[in-house]
Amino acid sequence: MDERDWIVLQTLYKEKNITKAAQNLYISQPALTNRLQQLEKEFNVKIVNRGRRGVQFTPQGEYLAKCAHEVLLSLQKIKENVLNMEDNIEGTLRLGVSTFFTDYMLPDLLKLFKEKYPNIEFKVTTNFSSHIAHLIQNQDVHIGIVRGDYSWKDKKQLLFEETICIASKQKIELQDLPYLPRIDYHTDLPLKNSIDNWWSENFTQPPHVSIEVDKADTCKKMVLNGLGYAILPSMLLNDSDDIYKIDIKTIDGNPLIRKTWMLYHEESLKLNIVKAFVDFIEDANLKDSLNNLK
Repeated sequence: MDERDWIVLQTLYKEKNITKAAQNLYISQPALTNRLQQLEKEFNVKIVNRGRRGVQFTPQGEYLAKCAHEVLLSLQKIKENVLNMEDNIEGTLRLGVSTFFTDYMLPDLLKLFKEKYPNIEFKVTTNFSSHIAHLIQNQDVHIGIVRGDYSWKDKKQLLFEETICIASKQKIELQDLPYLPRIDYHTDLPLKNSIDNWWSENFTQPPHVSIEVDKADTCKKMVLNGLGYAILPSMLLNDSDDIYKIDIKTIDGNPLIRKTWMLYHEESLKLNIVKAFVDFIEDANLKDSLNNLK
């Protein structure tokens, strides 16, 4: 088996569908099927069973698919270590970044970094922070940027903090919230729990949720159109002067804060590209740049 075969197994295991896997691999369905048949001959086992609803992996196929992740990660580390033997800072930096940070800050950040290190390429995975925390834990990415506090025992750097706000098109009073239409959006569990706890501390009845959307940015647009109020991180609202905002506070009178962290493994600092990025982020001038991007 070569590297491409392991990629085929990993992709097919993820998609559970020949058509989608072939599209992701940029090969034809017959070519993918033929490669799979060759693998089955090589191991003398049945790897998948094809049905009307896609493919199902046999126990042997499940084992090989799980091995694919370990093999590809090992090959990636070998390539990185070979490049790292040179003093040059080059290669592919694998980043896992929260969706919000990607939309609002990452492009400018990578532009600044690329200007300093033009030979570095990027592979960016974007998702909710909970998923990114899982990726960095498994070393699927070099660096994770997450919003909120996650259990992490290795190296981390606080990038910035922001408050959580009540946002509305018109001025509203906190005591009226249970009777006003609220717009909710899909967010990470830590933030949802913080908001739910704050609500239960202040009100005895549930919120009147009139609209549910999938993204915070969509939620913000609903607020701008006067369709209700929302509870949003303040950074999302910094460019909207025509939104009425109230920072929400805990029962102790402290503002509800959400932190954004950079997470990484200390051993990964042995890689020139990772150390260069961490040093770049920790640079005092860059922190000013981050504040300007907020």
